Amino acid sequence: MPIHRPVPTEYQSALRPGQWSALARLQQWLVGVALGATLVWLAVFLPDRPGWALIGPLLLVSGHAVVLGLEFALAAWVNRGDAAAPASFRQWLGAWWQEVKAAPVVFAWRQPFRWKRCPDDAEPVPGDAATVVLVHGFVCNRGLWTPWMTALRSSGLPYVSVNLEPVFGSIEAYVPVIEAAVCRAERLGGGPPVLVGHSMGGLAIRAWLAGQADPDRVAQVVTIGTPHRGTWLARFSHVTNGRQMRPEGEWLADLERRERARCADRYARFVCWYSNTDNIVFPASTATLPGADNRLLPGAAHVALAFEPAVLASVKALARSDKV
Repeated sequence: MPIHRPVPTEYQSALRPGQWSALARLQQWLVGVALGATLVWLAVFLPDRPGWALIGPLLLVSGHAVVLGLEFALAAWVNRGDAAAPASFRQWLGAWWQEVKAAPVVFAWRQPFRWKRCPDDAEPVPGDAATVVLVHGFVCNRGLWTPWMTALRSSGLPYVSVNLEPVFGSIEAYVPVIEAAVCRAERLGGGPPVLVGHSMGGLAIRAWLAGQADPDRVAQVVTIGTPHRGTWLARFSHVTNGRQMRPEGEWLADLERRERARCADRYARFVCWYSNTDNIVFPASTATLPGADNRLLPGAAHVALAFEPAVLASVKALARSDKV
């Protein structure tokens, strides 16, 4: 039965997602600049120096592969001695290739240009399946979840999503956005929703949940590559939410204190997917929580981890209250 919970006045501005995405505009601009620069390069060099003319398009297509290679090399070095099972060189290479293919699709296509393609469910869906609330991570928007939205809808499972903005603001600022999304999910019926957070999105869910007096508002929380105990890369960040993801940082410690005060078995409803070849969240075991159902998916990269069939299948089963 749908729940018509009143939404606090301060959350009203978050009730209608998908109307605007500052990140989409920024990424559209970046894609446009990259394409424009490539065209200028071709115009300058193609007539007389065709060899040089090829360098511009080559950098546009493959430059991110070099940056990703550096990330994976750092992750492999930092992961030495971590509690997670060590990855083989072949797994690291496969994860790098996964991310080389996935990153342009997500950051140069789905998020800037296709983020409105699959609107959220607005009316109750027949059946008693729980609504899935999709919460993206750092420097992402709801366009990340396009394959999920298509798969959930074709399976008859309702969903709602969010755009976490300001893009580089505090994670605490995303709490009203998630509250509004959960309120919309409750109106779709099917019992308490299943919350799914990729990367930083899992921390935003935890921040929201830490302020909830009723833990039964959520059936399950699934996190995918979330830096629950921070990530090594965050030490280089100078933006607010990036600094909040530093290992042993003040914000993470305060979040854990609030969670502990709210509930002793605070992570019992969590399923935490993580990988030993994550190029953003490492050491690998930082993506786990004590007392949670921690699931290692070897050889998966950070963005690609969100699109692993096993992860989506487990969320579908949870939404239907099946055993997984």
